[in-house]
Amino acid sequence: MKTLNTNELHNKALSWLSKDFNAETRAEVQNMLDNDEKGLKDAFYQDLEFGTGGLRGVMGAGTNRMNIYTLGMATQGLSNYLKKQFGESGEIKVAIAYDCRNNSRYFAETTAGIFSANGFKVLLFESLRPTPELSYAIRHYGCNSGVVITASHNPREYNGYKAYWDDGGQVVAPHDKGIIDEVRKIKEVTEINFNTKKENISTLGKETDDLFLNEVLKTGINPEIISRFSDIGIVYTPIHGTGVKLVPEALRRFGFTNIIHVPEQDITDGNFPTVKSPNPEEPDALKLAIKRAIETGADIVMATDPDADRLGIAVRDKNEQFILLNGNQTAAILTWYILSQWKAKNKYKGNEYIIKTIVTSDLLEKIADGYNIEYYNVLTGFKFFAELIRKLEGEKKYIGGGEESYGYLPSDFVRDKDAVSSCALIAEAAAWAKSQNKSLFELLIDIYVQFGIYKEKLVNIVRKGSEGAVEIKTMMTSLRNNPPEKINNVKVVQINDYEQRKSHDVIKGTVSDIALMKSDVLQFILEDGSKISVRPSGTEPKIKFYFSVNAKLESANKFEDTQAMLDKRIDGIIKDLKI
Repeated sequence: MKTLNTNELHNKALSWLSKDFNAETRAEVQNMLDNDEKGLKDAFYQDLEFGTGGLRGVMGAGTNRMNIYTLGMATQGLSNYLKKQFGESGEIKVAIAYDCRNNSRYFAETTAGIFSANGFKVLLFESLRPTPELSYAIRHYGCNSGVVITASHNPREYNGYKAYWDDGGQVVAPHDKGIIDEVRKIKEVTEINFNTKKENISTLGKETDDLFLNEVLKTGINPEIISRFSDIGIVYTPIHGTGVKLVPEALRRFGFTNIIHVPEQDITDGNFPTVKSPNPEEPDALKLAIKRAIETGADIVMATDPDADRLGIAVRDKNEQFILLNGNQTAAILTWYILSQWKAKNKYKGNEYIIKTIVTSDLLEKIADGYNIEYYNVLTGFKFFAELIRKLEGEKKYIGGGEESYGYLPSDFVRDKDAVSSCALIAEAAAWAKSQNKSLFELLIDIYVQFGIYKEKLVNIVRKGSEGAVEIKTMMTSLRNNPPEKINNVKVVQINDYEQRKSHDVIKGTVSDIALMKSDVLQFILEDGSKISVRPSGTEPKIKFYFSVNAKLESANKFEDTQAMLDKRIDGIIKDLKI
């Protein structure tokens, strides 16, 4: 990445003072030029990159910010690519959804306007909607592409733009590179067609909600058990986001009657006033919901992120205290429940499979093996779930899967993370557990006793700005070129380098190919079965360290001691790696 000198930076900023930019943008840039050199550098030191996941960045004026011009260049580039792919087949159709974030409606309308100006038929949701509903709508309405305006669970200053293909999944090869190439060809904002054709835009509303919810209802496995335990207490919070539109209704349609809201967080607000971050992975985001659950005697707490594709849950432990489950634990419960109940209902035809990512707990593999179900590992990102489901469609049946970062997909009518269906099915699993005189926590312990206890931890190292990007790259280069021989005094027996697509058996001294596409991920497998995975985030200024350790759990009453031993092992690994 070329570093701009001060004159180049200022000249780049000065170009944003032309009449091609609106008055608000010009005023913001002028203020940075006059008063905020650091802000100016961050806003213009690079162009906000349209990557394989679309755009994501801090909102504001500048080439490295989310605004109608960076978004507009992305939309015009996507439009140009769609014309090349589908221009001769007749009408090109796209669907657009957006979340609760500040400017999301404005960005969605801008996107719709550009698509319409390019002659496309545009289906724009009338108000905020969950990302999984967009994925469904693309397939249901036969769209060629789609866009959702969201920055997922990022802090309030962020927004983003995710592009989808005709299968309802985020774009993958070869289309991702094709779109990126077209976006990069747009050099000036004057190349963006902002001449909206309103006649090309129509709205989606309740009729699409009902169609989507009908599909969610089909994911249910044990409606008769829900009818017996319909009054289990479910506290649900959308954390000010889109989940409020569909999750409570999905739970009601499943048959649950005791759905408890968190009124302060039902309010749609892109400033997320009740939380530090609208991320269901963060304990703080569930504090109000857990407080409400304690007050009402509820059984389970569920929280979705702003675009309702991620789900965090809290359950009562053996002491009736609420504890948060991590993404791996929730994925294990959901996977076990689907697989065990399909077996109980004799639903298997012999061609079913699940999917997990390479950084997700290997417990999911053990569960799949236990039920003689095929499993696939894919790179991080649900676009790879969608790609594999599309590849295997008509040959094999997808029945579930998930990733450690709180994303799950219990059915293939959606081709992205689906917290709406996941909420409904987790609630059903809680009802089923209650029919066995168990809690979800006790069900998790049973899974550990059967398949082994897996303990995971994620450490994020955040490095913002241009210097941070260089530091993250340096960290990966150092680990790749100088891999440790031991970690926490335990031998490294295998190194998987997904960028080189090579797996090194350190003991045998052999190298084999990894049959996945190139990705900047390193994995170190230790002699005791521990696994350390390292990867830079593709959407945030951070590098992620994933730690996974495991052991046999002899019995439920040895859970605390075994977990403490595994926690100590993880702490030792982290200390040895000095992170």
